[in-house]
Amino acid sequence: MASRKNKKRRRRNRGRFSFLYVLLSVLLITAALVAGSVVFFRADTITVSGNIRYTSEEIISAAQVQTGDNLFGLDRKEISRRILTSLPYIQKVSIRPAFPAELRIIVTESRAAVSLQGPEGWFLLDPYGKLVEAGTGALQEKAPVVRGLSPQTPSVGTYLATAPEETYKLNAMIQLLTALETHEILNNLRFLDVTASNQILFGYTERFTVKIPMNCDFDYKIRALEYVVNALEENETGLIDLTDLKEVHVIPN
Repeated sequence: MASRKNKKRRRRNRGRFSFLYVLLSVLLITAALVAGSVVFFRADTITVSGNIRYTSEEIISAAQVQTGDNLFGLDRKEISRRILTSLPYIQKVSIRPAFPAELRIIVTESRAAVSLQGPEGWFLLDPYGKLVEAGTGALQEKAPVVRGLSPQTPSVGTYLATAPEETYKLNAMIQLLTALETHEILNNLRFLDVTASNQILFGYTERFTVKIPMNCDFDYKIRALEYVVNALEENETGLIDLTDLKEVHVIPN
């Protein structure tokens, strides 16, 4: 009877030792992999692509990364935040480790879409509402002027904020600008006025003033605008009214 108990005890002990052996092996292998990733997988090369306005050196400096940094230890979100904050004309950042020894920084740059007067000067905004540059009234010459918005504590590198009662106007303006950018006709914009509560006025090329609802499918409306302009004679000018749900009205000068 005692012999049977001893055998069972020895089997249980062997089971415990086997489990501990497996656990220890896993821990040792994990430690070896972590140590290897620290010793190896360092950024011998840092490449930047997609940049035009900023140099690669400026972007790497803003990212606060350098050769020799461990690829596994990089905080990609923090690196992207640094670049977006320091270099306002950059709209998107992608950080991609390319093992074993390369770090790739891929950026998408934006551009000034409109100019806007703030409480202490002028600002340029990109099509997504980001303040990309500050200065004097000379900025009016760099981008079409927006009227009807009152910026609150504007700061380069942040997104435009307005009084709560103007938020819907700001959102409508950004939707319009992004629709124009998507259709690759943002360069045709001449001015933008969101003073009214229910509609936006904007200049389109040197020929037309366009009236568009404050709340609408902007992509659809811009497609309608393109269609109408292409159908008109090259010497025609006037007002293009897109506020009707069913028809586009052209009122010649």
